[in-house]
Amino acid sequence: MARTRAWQGRDTLVEKWQTKAGAFAFAGAAKGVKATVGHRRETRVIPASCTLLTRAAKAPRPGRRRTAPHGFAATFVPSASKSPSSLYSEEGLGVTVLSTLYGAVLLSSMLLPPLLIRTLGCKWTIVASMSCYVAFSLGNFYASWYTLIPTSILLGLGAAPLWSAQGTYLTLMGNVQAEAAGRVARDVVNRYFGIFFLIFQSSGVWGNLISSLVFGQLPTHEPIPEQQLLSCGARDCLMAKAPTNSTQRVPQKLIYTLLGIYTGSGVLAVLLVALFLEPVRDVPQKSEAENRSPSFRSTLLSTFKLFGDKRLRFLILLPMYSGFEQAFLAGDYTRSYATCALGIQFVGYVMICFSATNALCSELYGKLSQHTGRVALYMLGAVTHLSCIVALLLWKPSPDQLAVFFVFAGLWGVADAVWQTQNNVLYGVLFEKDKEAAFANYRLGEALGFVIAFGYSAFLCVSVKLYILLGVLCLTMVAYGIVEYQESQDLGRPPAEGATRPAEEGETQTKM
Repeated sequence: MARTRAWQGRDTLVEKWQTKAGAFAFAGAAKGVKATVGHRRETRVIPASCTLLTRAAKAPRPGRRRTAPHGFAATFVPSASKSPSSLYSEEGLGVTVLSTLYGAVLLSSMLLPPLLIRTLGCKWTIVASMSCYVAFSLGNFYASWYTLIPTSILLGLGAAPLWSAQGTYLTLMGNVQAEAAGRVARDVVNRYFGIFFLIFQSSGVWGNLISSLVFGQLPTHEPIPEQQLLSCGARDCLMAKAPTNSTQRVPQKLIYTLLGIYTGSGVLAVLLVALFLEPVRDVPQKSEAENRSPSFRSTLLSTFKLFGDKRLRFLILLPMYSGFEQAFLAGDYTRSYATCALGIQFVGYVMICFSATNALCSELYGKLSQHTGRVALYMLGAVTHLSCIVALLLWKPSPDQLAVFFVFAGLWGVADAVWQTQNNVLYGVLFEKDKEAAFANYRLGEALGFVIAFGYSAFLCVSVKLYILLGVLCLTMVAYGIVEYQESQDLGRPPAEGATRPAEEGETQTKM
């Protein structure tokens, strides 16, 4: 059987050049990589990862003002979706690349973020991690074992430090600005994460738009056969071998065009962050004993030590669920609903709808949380996803219901914005003294959610995956409720000696 390479819909995300005086500059990232493996329609997803930018904050020191660098940062990884052949080859390169990448992500999450952030600082950790993404993008110009395995290891090792440094940087800058302006630190940090995810999620709009325009030069796809529609949606068990209209070879010229756009954007992003992102260091705590630099061993193991905090053991389910739900959207929804019933040509536009609503809601929640508190937002996210999951179990997708595909994507974005913004704020506020280790655990939990979702992706029907997602959502909200209850009981009490609490309880305590 002749080897073929059916590259399709490399709908990766692209960054957006954003200049806004007195606001966050920006950084977006690869929102996901979808790889089709083997002869079954199997989509794999690489979790969003990217970088950060900065914001203009007035320095607390008199006579000096921090400027607002116009940030721009994003890296991209090529993606493919819905092909009956392997993403790279029939010898299992796609599966091996993904397995290697996620193994590196898990290892990186456990060991590297606190060490790199405390050694290099947030800025240079971000720069170094972004370079790993650019290396993987370059490796895809000549996709082989010798280029993709080493670069996938680099990509995995850079993912956790990148997101951990991003969360640490935003939390530090929010605290600095809150102190200078006399505002509640929690509210400022929440606002910052809202603005960041507004710009980050908007990268999905531009990235999918670019890929849709590039691949729009392909011939028109044939109508979806009735036999294929019978196995779409929750009924898709990956068993049906109905013919599909998505097995069209993409000209190599178009692939190189898209890779060139994304790689060039990534290189430019690295340069802009290196030149304009202002370095920031954590403010040391009061006592001299605490001011002592931690040992190498202590820093290396800080991610594991934080699991001694009971709150983290409960809250680890939040990023895990985030991994589950992102994997379902980018993998199963785009494949078993959008591609199956509409065709590959609509996937980019459906994901644009998701990214647009996600971006707008991220900004909205940053403002709204100051008035409602985070509990109300978490309830909104849970109820929205719960409703979507039940509806997806009952819905039989059809090309005649075009608007419904976009409604589901939009609602998923409304809920996902809650997890992306509020989870980061929650970790930054509750574990203020151990931000690096806290965000490392956050990325560890999210990566674990992706890995588990991928582990059963090839063996279960979509309906079973939806029931699993529903169960994980319910368990996650119960665990989160326990932590919020404990926090409400501790409200007004002085923190226990040695506990990992915010430095100033009055300013950073959760609003219920």
